[in-house]
Amino acid sequence: MARRTRTFPSGSSALICFTVIRVFGGHILIEETRMSRPTTESKRLLSHTIAEWACGLNYEHLSPEAIQAAKLFWFDSIGCALGGSQQDDAKILLKHYRAMSNGNGKATTFVSGFKTNPVDASFLNGHMIRGMDYNDIYWKADPCHPSDLIAAPLALCESEGLSGKDLILATIIAYEIEMRLCEIGRPGVREYGWHHATLSAFAAPVAAGRVLNLTPEQMASAIGISASRTFCPGAVTAGKLTNMKNTVDPWAGRMGAESALLAREGFSGPEHIIDGKEGLFAVFGHVQYKGQPAAFDGEGLVKDLPTSPKSHYRILDCGMKSFPIEALGHAPLTAMMKTVKENKIKSDDVKEIKVEVIARAADILGDPHKYRPSSKETADHSLPYCMAVGLVDGMVTPLQFREERVRDQSLIPIMDKIKVVANEEFEALFPKFQPSRVTITTNDGKSQSTRVDVPKGDPRDPMTEEEIAVKFTALGGDVIGKDQCKKLRKCIMNIDGADKLDELLELTIAR
Repeated sequence: MARRTRTFPSGSSALICFTVIRVFGGHILIEETRMSRPTTESKRLLSHTIAEWACGLNYEHLSPEAIQAAKLFWFDSIGCALGGSQQDDAKILLKHYRAMSNGNGKATTFVSGFKTNPVDASFLNGHMIRGMDYNDIYWKADPCHPSDLIAAPLALCESEGLSGKDLILATIIAYEIEMRLCEIGRPGVREYGWHHATLSAFAAPVAAGRVLNLTPEQMASAIGISASRTFCPGAVTAGKLTNMKNTVDPWAGRMGAESALLAREGFSGPEHIIDGKEGLFAVFGHVQYKGQPAAFDGEGLVKDLPTSPKSHYRILDCGMKSFPIEALGHAPLTAMMKTVKENKIKSDDVKEIKVEVIARAADILGDPHKYRPSSKETADHSLPYCMAVGLVDGMVTPLQFREERVRDQSLIPIMDKIKVVANEEFEALFPKFQPSRVTITTNDGKSQSTRVDVPKGDPRDPMTEEEIAVKFTALGGDVIGKDQCKKLRKCIMNIDGADKLDELLELTIAR
């Protein structure tokens, strides 16, 4: 048998034909077969779809509700930053970056007023927003704090001389992509040991790139540059916690700013970093979870991306924190505080507190390290500590996470009365609800129980502007003064009318 074959270049639209000549029973048979067009054309990569959407979205396409939400999240985030500026790790970072810079940049650092380049300002301001773990929260398959990423658009808007509308547009884009990334894991990356900063690195350059008005091709490169360097293991939030717990996500924001700037200059990154060869989906596809390979819903990442004022924007689904603690601690803490208040329970009356939560909450917030916290970072991720200090002090605010309170040995006997257990029944309700049940048994043998499914700050029970203002002043009043807090609030809530952001940044500086 002889075979004659003709080949065409990859991606060719030509038909492939070949002829087979064979001998059968003394006769020569000639067969010609026409093949269909080759299927070697590259598939449409998700980074291009995201890039084209972000580059094509304008302020006029945003809904009034999304614009208002962006202002409220900035109000909440800058309040968190004012409080976060007083944390030891924020002071260490500021000292470090002052030593590395001449202080002549075009971007402003909150509170200190230190001038630097937009990449470093993105990181320092983003870290202050994150520093108290008091900023926003969204949790589906994975958790995220989209406000960890918005300091980058702010720094770039300031250094490029852009407007409040440019900042709002980039903010809404950051929330949209970050929150979608947290929805598509099957299961989320947190379940097999990776931190959500891994996903943030894919969203941060999209928001930063929109500020810089990148082309879709440049934007796809920016995504590839950023995500190539920011895969983050879950060790930063597992067991004993360190300063890196509040640092990895702002670092992803920093990478978004730098990657967008590099892409604008022509630096290239892998466009296939999400769904191509050895990209995000492929490398996690090797992971087994409960006997099944991990997977992602790539179509869900880009389905129905909003394009008009009538569209639904993800930012409307994000929540805020009414306590400065890890997100899954809000429902059980709310349940305990409600039980204590309604039944007038004193700490000396308590024999045991049983806390029923979903499995991941028990794993993150109730492991052995959390019963003996020695730092603010571990304490705000410790249900035993948060419940104990809330029971004794009657409140859980930033004051409860000062070093002297965290190390107070009198809280240890109370922490040991708290039993954190996983409730399988609750698993089926998460993430639509965050169910938690707290049962307090007193020394006289009586038990009181309260269940909470939706904590305060959830979009179904949102914080109002006035409630955010109380939180804002509590965090910033001693940093910039209460009068300046009022001026800053007014500036933030009218930011869509600002031609430049100089006044906003000026009002964040302590006098």
